[in-house]
Amino acid sequence: MLFYRAALPLSRQTLDYVAGVIRRHRGAIGSVWRRLNPGRQALLVLAYLRKGETFGDLGAGFGVSTTTAWRYVEETVELLAGRAVGLRKALRQARTDGHAYLILDGTLIAIDRVAADRPFYSGKHRHHGMNVQVIATPDGDIAWVSGALPGSVHDLKAAWIWRICHELEAAGWITLADKGYQGATALLTPYKGKNKPESQKAANRAHARLRGCGERANAQLKSWRVLRKLRCCPDKAGQLVKAIHVLQDREIRTARQG
Repeated sequence: MLFYRAALPLSRQTLDYVAGVIRRHRGAIGSVWRRLNPGRQALLVLAYLRKGETFGDLGAGFGVSTTTAWRYVEETVELLAGRAVGLRKALRQARTDGHAYLILDGTLIAIDRVAADRPFYSGKHRHHGMNVQVIATPDGDIAWVSGALPGSVHDLKAAWIWRICHELEAAGWITLADKGYQGATALLTPYKGKNKPESQKAANRAHARLRGCGERANAQLKSWRVLRKLRCCPDKAGQLVKAIHVLQDREIRTARQG
C-alpha cells in the first residue's frame, strides 16, 4: 500500500475548534486513552467531511482500523451537529447582523440508492437524495439548515414540516424563494405563467438576481465533498449537514477576522 501527504483547504482555527470539542467530550465521559489524540481525530474527521475519503482510506492513513475511523467520525459529527443553531436563534442573529432580507432554498443531497427506493427519488432533480432546506443571507452565507427529508418531499411541504414559513412570518422577515414555494404566504416568489406583462418579467429578473445568493450558500455546503454523494445511511444526511454548517460558519468568521 502506498501513502502520500495531501493538503486540506481549511484553517488551523477550525482544526483547533474541532479538537477542543473532542477534548472536552473525552473529559466529560472519562475517556483516558485512545489511539489518536484529539488533534489527530479532528484532522481525520475534517478529511472525511471535506474530501469525502472512505473510512478504509482514512484508517490506513491515520494508522487505525476502518471501524475506529468510522467511530471517530460518528462521534465528532454528532458533537458538531449538536452545536448547530436552531431556527429562531438563527433568525435573531440575522437580524442582529443587519440583513434586510433572507433567501430560502432547498437542495438535494445525493444518495446511493436503487430505483426501487421511490421515497428518496426527487422528480425535480431526477435523482435519489435527501431534501435539505437552507436559509441564506444576502451575502450568500448560510444562516440555518434544516434536517433531512426524503427527496420525494416537495420544497413547500418540507418548509411546512420544519415550520419555516411560520417562524419567518412571526419574526417579520422578508424572504425570497423560487417558484417551488408558490402559495406560501410568508415568502416572496416569482410570478408564474406565460405571456406575463413586462412589469412582471422585470420583477422576476430582479427577484432572480437577489435570490441568486442563495445558490452560493448551497454551493458552500457542496464544497464539502461528503455531501456530493452520500455512501452512508440516508438518515445521517441531516446530522452531516448541520455539522458542516457549524464548520463552514467557523471558516467564514475566521476569514473575515483575518
